[in-house]
Amino acid sequence: MEQLLRNFFLFLSKNKMFTKLARKYGLRFGAGRFVAGETMQNTAKVIQDLNEKGMDVTIDHLGEFVDNEDEAKQRTEECIEAIRVISEQNLNSQLSLKLTSMGLDISDDLVMENMRTILDAGKKYNVFVTIDMEDYERCEKTLEIFKQLKSEYELIGTVLQAYLYRTVEDIEELDQYSPNLRLVKGAYKESPKVAFPEKKDTDDNFKKIIKMHLLNGNYTAVATHDDEMIEYTKQLEKEHNISRDQFEFQMLFGIRTERQEELIKEGYRMRVYVPYGDDWYGYFMRRLAERPANVAFVAKGVFGK
Repeated sequence: MEQLLRNFFLFLSKNKMFTKLARKYGLRFGAGRFVAGETMQNTAKVIQDLNEKGMDVTIDHLGEFVDNEDEAKQRTEECIEAIRVISEQNLNSQLSLKLTSMGLDISDDLVMENMRTILDAGKKYNVFVTIDMEDYERCEKTLEIFKQLKSEYELIGTVLQAYLYRTVEDIEELDQYSPNLRLVKGAYKESPKVAFPEKKDTDDNFKKIIKMHLLNGNYTAVATHDDEMIEYTKQLEKEHNISRDQFEFQMLFGIRTERQEELIKEGYRMRVYVPYGDDWYGYFMRRLAERPANVAFVAKGVFGK
């Protein structure tokens, strides 16, 4: 049943008609649980509240699969505005973005121009930028762009997904760049030709890449809500005397808030991934797919009023 629900929500996440309706009607139907607001000004208050609780933040202006140059330019300006607000309000926050929002599917020149513009702003205002990983089809291109930009800019990282067979080799290949990586399980529906179909295999690979990247001496963001992965990372810390300055835990805004606070009290760095914007539908559907139990929270929010 859980797998059926996962597939159902992943299918819905790519429905363009529902995406347009979601933009039209705003953050209703429970999405406000996972999305901070529609504007950066709304989101700044959320970031400040999280910072006051001792939590670091990364923000993501939602939007993906942009298919025209004007919209890609607009997304770029929105990222730059977010960087300015972070600096001006002295917020403890990084920026996350998707290359498809910056024109990845349009042209190489466009996406590189937009990324350099954003990274120039990140350098100016001292704001770190993470390139989110998208579906497998765009994985190789994303890593090529990351490697090029990492040779030009310091404040940049990216994401690797544990459910892909290729990820161990990617960890090995990227080591020469001393990369700051966010490690995740993966949230897209992929073919068993490229991704582990079974959860246990994904979990085993997740542990493997966490250990590899930490023991390579590189900064590691362990992005998970899974207690097994959290405890495994703590175990590695103790066994290998790993400094807590070398890693952090990351969780999504609105999910397992109490666990986030517990990790802060235990002295770990905790970063909350905070999405905002009106193009929230695809992100929201993937959150439901990752954890179908979230549907109960949404139903309560919609029908319990």
